[in-house]
Amino acid sequence: MDEEYDVIVLGTGLKECILSGLLSVDGLKVLHMDRNDYYGGESTSLNLIQLWKRFRGSDKPPAHLGASRDYNVDMIPKYIMANGALVRVLIHTDVTKYLYFKAVDGSFVYNKGKIHKVPATDMEALKSPLMGIFEKRRARKFFIYVQDYKENDPKTHEGMDLTRVTTKELIAKYGLDDNTVDFIGHALALHRDDNYLKEPALDTVKRMKLYAESLARFAGGSPYIYPLYGLGELPQAFARLSAVYGGTYMLSKPECKVEFDEEGKVCGVTSEGETAKCKKVVCDPSYLSNKVRKVGKVARAIAIMSHPIPNTNDSNSAQVILPQKQLGRKSDMYLFCCSYSHNVAPKGKYIAFVSTEAETDNPESELKPGIDLLGPMDEIFFETYDRFEPVNEPSLDNCFISTSYDATTHFESTVDDVLNMYTLITGKVLDLNVDLSAASAAEE
Repeated sequence: MDEEYDVIVLGTGLKECILSGLLSVDGLKVLHMDRNDYYGGESTSLNLIQLWKRFRGSDKPPAHLGASRDYNVDMIPKYIMANGALVRVLIHTDVTKYLYFKAVDGSFVYNKGKIHKVPATDMEALKSPLMGIFEKRRARKFFIYVQDYKENDPKTHEGMDLTRVTTKELIAKYGLDDNTVDFIGHALALHRDDNYLKEPALDTVKRMKLYAESLARFAGGSPYIYPLYGLGELPQAFARLSAVYGGTYMLSKPECKVEFDEEGKVCGVTSEGETAKCKKVVCDPSYLSNKVRKVGKVARAIAIMSHPIPNTNDSNSAQVILPQKQLGRKSDMYLFCCSYSHNVAPKGKYIAFVSTEAETDNPESELKPGIDLLGPMDEIFFETYDRFEPVNEPSLDNCFISTSYDATTHFESTVDDVLNMYTLITGKVLDLNVDLSAASAAEE
């Protein structure tokens, strides 16, 4: 504690651990502290006994669920897009050597009361029961346009400047109906609301391409991958990385009070009467609650089941997106399911999550449309947590605060936050042009 550090990181949530690893690799001297005695912060994984303690107040789960240690239940479950930014960060930092990934079986969308596989290519569009025969042809033409589109090759643009043309105008050109637009925007491009329709189409086209490329990468049923033993493995892998590059870790450090000089700039962190000096602090919102504001609330249900989610082709792991319009809501709802196939539950057991941005004070009734799709459950737990975002000016106080995790069941928005923070802290953009094949050895 009596040394001076370039950066002190508070909290071992996933975002904080990624940043700690990246900054250590850059040669900065990093001290990483957490008031908890475990890794992961809000994004930790729990075994069955810990789960019961947290939600039921006792540590005696029923015997029929199997051994406690066979469970790794993520508190903030998210899948990783196979070609997405998080995989690039994992390869860039060589963290892949500490982790084993496996492809996720299915990617689905809820439409008119039914669950359908998400069509991602022109061939899948032709087979999809989501659309009638004429709509399929129109959708196929649109998918081919997206597949062939190259940003720096005007011949593929069909005379449209996608930095100016809105998504709505691009889709209108292909005459697609609202239902088709719904699954393209929310289940393929992974937009969280309908604002994207008014924005330049380039972002949506790039997101669709990322989805299709990720899908092709493993030739599986989805574009997603997920670590064996759950997401709790990720913070620990980045912590190992940081340690390899000289980062120092201290768990169980109570209080962790951030100290400021007379100019209001951070100058250190005090815990147990000792102060470590630093130039910058990186933390989650709970460590600097006077510099954040509440921006929303996530409602989530966690279910333990003895079967996969019905109508998902018996997928051992799957994501189902319920677009807001289909439910008459302002925000999408997400189903996430994983099981013994990713070593997060004993054989024959499945863990399902239903999550959404809360719009009322009654999460149980709000989550009902998603819960109704799960079928019979052995156990169900409900929770809500507030979402915060920073309101400070990092250039004035040198405090870099992450945004709370949203309700999405994929990592795209999480990594955007990390990359923005990295640029704010270091003044440079992380180079994510990596050889994606470098991660392929760990996939199985």
